Parts: sequence; C-alpha cells; structure tokens
Amino acid sequence: MSERAGVRLLQGYLWLPWELDYDPRAHLPEALIVQGQTVHLLLDPVDPPFAFFDDGTPAASQRFYQLTALAITDEDPRALHPLAAALAAELGPLLEATPENVGWLLLEDLRRV
Repeated sequence: MSERAGVRLLQGYLWLPWELDYDPRAHLPEALIVQGQTVHLLLDPVDPPFAFFDDGTPAASQRFYQLTALAITDEDPRALHPLAAALAAELGPLLEATPENVGWLLLEDLRRV
C-alpha cells in the first residue's frame, strides 16, 4: 500500500463576463462525497489561460477561475477513473445550473499533486 496523497481527478476552468454579478465560489460546494470518498473542489481566480476564444473574443473580457477536484487517497491515480467519472456526473448538474453566461471546461487529470 502506498502513502496517502492528493490526486487531481478533474481540472479545468470556469469563466464569466466581468460585469456579471456572480461568484462561483459562493455557489459551488467546497467538497462532495462521491462513492464514499470526499472530493475537495478548489476554485481559484486565475489570469486567462489563453488570449482569445475560438470566436475571436478576447479572453481578457472574462473572469477566469481554475477548478481542481482533489481526493486524498492511497490508491494509484490510474485506478481512479471510475471515481472521476462519477464526480463528473455529480458536478455536471451543478455547473449546468450556473447563469447562462458562465462557461466551463473540465477534463480528467488523474495525477498526484
């Protein structure tokens, strides 16, 4: 058995117009229980990770947050795909319930931090 460590399950971004009065940190939980495992949701303001959106809109016109889903476990990260998939299924409705102008992208990561 290996030592307990943090493992990233999902990593991505949320973005919204600067003028939108919405703070995703106040509307998303700090943790979820998924398959009996506590998963911490870290949401940090960051600079835009790219200059323009695909449609040419400057990324600087949006506020960006980095979203990291983290579990503390002794399991091999490669064995955590089912947990990441279950988390994505639970997190999806919460993200879909954000205001219309909030965009988001999450990808499976499965790396120790």
